[in-house]
Amino acid sequence: MIIRSKAPLRIGLAGGGTDVSPYAELFGGAILNATINLYAYSTIEPLNNGKIEFVIDGMNQSISFDSKKELPVTKEFELFIGVYNRVVKQFNTGALSFRLTSFIEAPQGSGLGTSSTLVVSMLGAFVEWFKLPLGQYDIAHLAYEIERIDLGMSGGRQDQYAATFGGFNYMEFFGNDKVIVNPLQLKPEIVNELEMNLLLYFTDTQRLSAKIINEQVKNVNEKNEKSVDAMHNLKEQAHLMKDSLLKGDLNKIGEVLHFGWQNKKQMATSISNDLIDNIYNKALEMGATGGKISGAGGGGFMFFYCPGVTKIKVAKAIEALGGKMHSFHFTSHGLTTWTI
Repeated sequence: MIIRSKAPLRIGLAGGGTDVSPYAELFGGAILNATINLYAYSTIEPLNNGKIEFVIDGMNQSISFDSKKELPVTKEFELFIGVYNRVVKQFNTGALSFRLTSFIEAPQGSGLGTSSTLVVSMLGAFVEWFKLPLGQYDIAHLAYEIERIDLGMSGGRQDQYAATFGGFNYMEFFGNDKVIVNPLQLKPEIVNELEMNLLLYFTDTQRLSAKIINEQVKNVNEKNEKSVDAMHNLKEQAHLMKDSLLKGDLNKIGEVLHFGWQNKKQMATSISNDLIDNIYNKALEMGATGGKISGAGGGGFMFFYCPGVTKIKVAKAIEALGGKMHSFHFTSHGLTTWTI
């Protein structure tokens, strides 16, 4: 028996950062994101040798433990161990023996929600294995708790819900861990046009999001007016993006993205840098009407709205700055699990 799962990565179209505590609890957050056809995969192979093995496929990284109910958190394998420890503790499965192999179709630290999506994928494999009675909200919330509470990792809430639900979602975040996921039923021609005009670009750099997020949290706690006002505007950006997509007013997409990017840079000092600013300015010079960095900032993927027939022109110009265009399609499905 082999248990498999996959969960999609996401691009955050608007509102990024307003899902992070304490802003979400104090003011309520709003985000609009969409999943794309890049995935985090997990495979569980039950063993009978009294061992637990974790493998990062394609990176020649693996670790083995004697089977027991709680494993020590170990560098490079924190997410694997966090998921295992929580599943055993919460669902009283007893010590297990298995091999868990993971693979992500994008570099970690690239701004597409890789870490949280991997947690959802691994958690989904355990749900499939033991037929755990968990719905989509349950899985997403449990993945959030594993990362943010059990492992103490900095970050927000959107990625776990995007990976679990899939598709275009307008998400609202409140105090007491309340999250409402509102799936958007977009016309096919709107999705096709958005996909046609959005350019996904990898800067060929990676970043540690924790530093940026911690500065953002500090700014909210200290009531930094510039930073908090910027987050208010980003929440409004999510509302504007939702209206533009539902009404099919795609001419405003670039304008809404640009409005968000100008405000996002006010949230923390390391969100942008000279390289990112140069890429952004060159894209606008060549015909893009707006864009943003995906995720917390500092590096990774960026995307731009390129109306008309400007996409290839923009791509060639910014590829000359050292990164590369990355093709993608939107996906309507979230976490998927199966057994063979």
